[in-house]
Amino acid sequence: MAELATLARPYAEALFQVASKGDLKQVVEQIDAVAAVAADAQLRQFADNPKATAEQVMDVIAAVVKTPLGDTAKNLLSTVIANGRLTVLPEIAAQFHVLVNERSGVSDAQVFSAFAIEPAQMGALVATLEKRFGRKLNATVQIEPELIGGIRVVVGDEVLDTSVKARLEQMKVALAA
Repeated sequence: MAELATLARPYAEALFQVASKGDLKQVVEQIDAVAAVAADAQLRQFADNPKATAEQVMDVIAAVVKTPLGDTAKNLLSTVIANGRLTVLPEIAAQFHVLVNERSGVSDAQVFSAFAIEPAQMGALVATLEKRFGRKLNATVQIEPELIGGIRVVVGDEVLDTSVKARLEQMKVALAA
């Protein structure tokens, strides 16, 4: 993973510098769409085919992406394809998100829950988490039934785990000691 991050960092930083001069939100949407397409195994297999030209790969991606691509996204895509780094594109998008979030003072929060969270509960949860982490959060929820109950929140490299599964693990360690 560190290798992908190392390869992606210069692309993400350059993209951020260029995108900062224009509509950052629009570039984020376009890069997310391109990264989702680039993550597809069949597309990467096509791109790795020596008979496929860079223009053909670019045309296929542009055709599959549901949003129209601006010059910034097209330039990044053509550069990544020309350098044989299409597999790095999802990591470029992730690092680009981090840079955009740093600029706006917001962090992405991944909330893992054993059960679905109602919108009203989600609003209260996000408010509580923002106080706990001391910053604005963009929260997304992912259902993980194996947590049994409670939630696990991941914000950057910080983890807050109040799940039943975590508590049972703590009890197991305490009893085994």
